[in-house]
Amino acid sequence: MRLSFGQELRLVQKQVLAPRMIQSMEILQLPIMALQERIEQEIQENPALELTEEDSDLPEEPVDIENPDAPSEEERELVVDESKNNEDDFERLLNMDEEFPDQFEERTRPSSTRIEEEGDRKHDAMANMVARPQSLQDYLHDQLGWFNLAPELRAMCDRIIYNLDANGYLQSRLEDLIDPNSPPEQLVLAQRALVIVQKLDPPGVAARDLRECLLLQLTPGMPHYEQLKTIISSHLEDLEHNRLPAIERKTGYSIALIQETREELRKLNPKPGASFGEVFVPNVIPDVFVELGDDGKYRVRLEDGRTPKLYISPTYRNILMSEKTNAETREYIKRKINSAQWLIESIEQRRNTLTRVAQAIVDHQTEFLNKGPESIEPLKMQQIADKVGVHVTTVSRAVDDKWIQTPRGIFPLKRFFCGGTVSADGEEVAWDTVRLKLQEIIDNENKQHPLSDDELVRELGKHGLTVARRTVTKYRKAMNIPSSRQRRDWSEGPDGAPEPAATNGRHEEE
Repeated sequence: MRLSFGQELRLVQKQVLAPRMIQSMEILQLPIMALQERIEQEIQENPALELTEEDSDLPEEPVDIENPDAPSEEERELVVDESKNNEDDFERLLNMDEEFPDQFEERTRPSSTRIEEEGDRKHDAMANMVARPQSLQDYLHDQLGWFNLAPELRAMCDRIIYNLDANGYLQSRLEDLIDPNSPPEQLVLAQRALVIVQKLDPPGVAARDLRECLLLQLTPGMPHYEQLKTIISSHLEDLEHNRLPAIERKTGYSIALIQETREELRKLNPKPGASFGEVFVPNVIPDVFVELGDDGKYRVRLEDGRTPKLYISPTYRNILMSEKTNAETREYIKRKINSAQWLIESIEQRRNTLTRVAQAIVDHQTEFLNKGPESIEPLKMQQIADKVGVHVTTVSRAVDDKWIQTPRGIFPLKRFFCGGTVSADGEEVAWDTVRLKLQEIIDNENKQHPLSDDELVRELGKHGLTVARRTVTKYRKAMNIPSSRQRRDWSEGPDGAPEPAATNGRHEEE
C-alpha cells in the first residue's frame, strides 16, 4: 500500500444545518418543563433577554389555527447580519415599543409584599417536600441493635446487609464477602451472620434464591405448613407451570389440597426488599389540551400559561443605538440580541408546529376520544407529516415526550400512533384493537379447556381479524398472559386424571 500526501479537488454535496435551525429543532423537541428550564438558563446567560410577568391564573384563549401558515406581523424575520449595518432591522427594534407597548414597557421592581408572598410560597413548598424513605439496609441495620453481638459478628452482619440487592436477595457468595487469605473461622463467622440477618424483618430477606426466600417465610402452625414446605422444596417448577397432576402423582396430595396450598403460597412475598425501594412517579404536565367545542369538534390548545413571555430588553436596544457605545460593546450586544431573537422565534415556531401536529392527530383519532381506546385508528407519523406539510422527523420531535390531556384522560402523544392489520371486510384495524379483542377472548374462555394459540387465531378470525399465530403468541407474552397449559384450571377436572403427555408438534406452547 502506498501512502502519500497531496491535494485534490472534490465536488461534494451535503446538507449542513444552520445553528438557527438546530436550535429550532431542539426547542421543538423539549417538553413544557424542559422548555421552562431552557428559558430560565437563557435568561441568566443573555442579558438582552427579559420576560414578561403575567398572571398564570387568568384563563387562556384557545389558539386559532385555521390558517397557521400565514405569517403574522409579529413573525416577521429579524436577522442580525454581522456583515452589514442592519439599519432597517435595528430600526424595527427601536419601533417595537411603539407597535407593541404591552410587550416592551419598562419593568418595575416587585413590591415588598410580593417578595414576601413569594418567600412564603417557597417555604411552604419546602415544608411539604416528601422525606426520603428509609432504605432496606438502614431498616435492617437498626434491627441489629436489638441483638447483643460481638463486634466482629456485627461487622459481618453489616457486610451482608449492604450487599443485598433491591429485592432483598444476597447475590454474592459468602466466600466473596471475606478475605481469600482469611482463616476458615471467617467463613463460619459469615454463616452465623447470615443466619442472624435472615431472622430480621421482612421475612425472607438475605435469601440466595427464590426457594430459600419462600422457605424462610414459613412458620410452624401456619395453614398447610408441611405441604408448603414439600412443594417449595421439591415441586416449585411444576407449580410454576401449573403441572398439578404431576405434583399429585409425586406427593400423593389431592388436586384440591394442592390448590389450597398454592393459595397460601401466593400470600408469601417473593421480593421482600422491593417495598423499600423508591418508586419514581414522574410529574406529568400536559403540553396540549383537547376541548370539545359547541359544534361537536375537538380543538387543541397549548399550555402557554407556564411558558414565560420573552422580549428583547429596551435598555440594551438603547445602548446599541447610542453613539457613545464603542465598537466592542456594540458587537457584544448584537450577538446577544441575535441569540435572543432566535430563541423567541424558535419558541413561537414550536408553538405553531405543535398545535398543528396535535390538531391533525386529534382530527384523525376522533373515534378514540368519542368511544375509547378500542376505537383507535391506525396512524403513522408520515400521514400527519403529509397533512401538516412538514418532514416526518419534525412530527417525531413534536410528539416526543409530550402529553395531551383529553376528556378520556392524559396520554402521551405517541399513544395515538399505531400500526394495524386488514380485517375480513378490507378495513384497517389497529393493533390495539386486536390486543383488546384477544384479552376479551381469553377472559371469557373455558378455564378447564383454555384456548391454545392456534385456537385463539381462529377465534379472532370469527371476529373478522386475520392474525398470524406468531403474532398472537407475541402479543400474549407482551400482555403477560400465560400459555394455555398454565391457564388451565384443574379444580373441576377429573380427579386423579393424569396430565396430558406433551407432544412434539410445532404448535405446542411453551
